[in-house]
Amino acid sequence: MRRALVAGGSGFVGSHLCDRLIDENYEVVILDSLVTGRKKNITHLIEKGVQFIEGNIADDLSYLKGPFDEIYNMASPASPVDFKTMPIYILETSGQGHKNLLELGKRTGAKVLFASSSEVYGDAEKHPQKEDYFGNVNCAGERGCYDEAKRFGEALSMAYKREHGVDVRIVRIFNTYGPRMRPDDGRVIPNFFSQVIQGKSLTIYGDGKQTRSLCYVTDLVDGIFKLMQSNCSEPVNIGNPFETTILDIADSVQRVCGSKNELIFQELPENDPKLRKPDISKASSLLSWKPQYSLKDGLEKTYEYFRAELTQ
Repeated sequence: MRRALVAGGSGFVGSHLCDRLIDENYEVVILDSLVTGRKKNITHLIEKGVQFIEGNIADDLSYLKGPFDEIYNMASPASPVDFKTMPIYILETSGQGHKNLLELGKRTGAKVLFASSSEVYGDAEKHPQKEDYFGNVNCAGERGCYDEAKRFGEALSMAYKREHGVDVRIVRIFNTYGPRMRPDDGRVIPNFFSQVIQGKSLTIYGDGKQTRSLCYVTDLVDGIFKLMQSNCSEPVNIGNPFETTILDIADSVQRVCGSKNELIFQELPENDPKLRKPDISKASSLLSWKPQYSLKDGLEKTYEYFRAELTQ
């Protein structure tokens, strides 16, 4: 039986990854500080005997002796609301925190996957975004704490591969949605569902013509798992290339909910990406991966979750 450590395993994506690993017959250890992760996301796993450790990856991890076959670093606050409230924590998580996990991989011989982000491309000037694009990031802006943290984590991963021979994987995650998102997450899908369910107007930032490409969470997890099983240490985009505007997403959410709430428009946040669409040709050819869920089907499942979450 393979053994995996999932840092950030009680978070939105991390908890779904743990589900997948259990389905693949892994022994899973979850490490999470619960700063943004929620223990209720993994209650069903703890009840099955999965080990949960409350801890910060930026602290001393010498107590984790292994053995581990795989280490997944899914740990980091990732929402725009977090960029304002915990920028140093975000930087430390992808800095000292990821370094600690790479050291653990070095000690135990485990493969180490770093959950990077499409935010490494910043407010992209190339479209769609391909892995060889270096990006357009404002390192001094409010989003810089997250964008640069992810860029540093990628560089650190490759440095450990070159200098210490650590077997690394880097996944660049594009916009992802689904059950277990925080209602106060601040991203477009939680915002829209929360506002519709609570009978509020839907907030559109800018003119709403900026685009996003939304990937359902289990599709993303499938790509992450396949990447870990591959031999590729270079960054790989995982996301859904179906591109749609914010206005169209608002319309799709309202159709799923059977509502027609008013739209209100507010100023676009600084350096908010205007266009976002992954080039997934690398994932397709290397991993034989492509997303399976349509936006409609994924939104219907997500609506069921938010309706239960917000009407308890």
